[in-house]
Amino acid sequence: MQVQMVSTKPKTLSDLLKKARRKDLFLQSPDGEQFVLARVTNLQAFYIGSSDDAEREIEMTRKNKRLSKFLDERGAASKTGKGKSLAEVRRRLGLA
Repeated sequence: MQVQMVSTKPKTLSDLLKKARRKDLFLQSPDGEQFVLARVTNLQAFYIGSSDDAEREIEMTRKNKRLSKFLDERGAASKTGKGKSLAEVRRRLGLA
């Protein structure tokens, strides 16, 4: 990653995004705060909502058809043998 000092003078976001397309950036503000600007690919995100009420969040999650479909597909893929057994993972990591 490249460190990019962020000036107090306005720098357009598009300039930083152009740089981040080529290489991930560490951004540092004049007061020393640090941030990461990185390109994200193949992201799947699901918005549940902004609620402090856990029961409401659970209800909203259950109603999220995209999330339910995604979880169903992942569960089905694990049942078809596409995953690795714990024994295989241990062997590959040299733990068996």
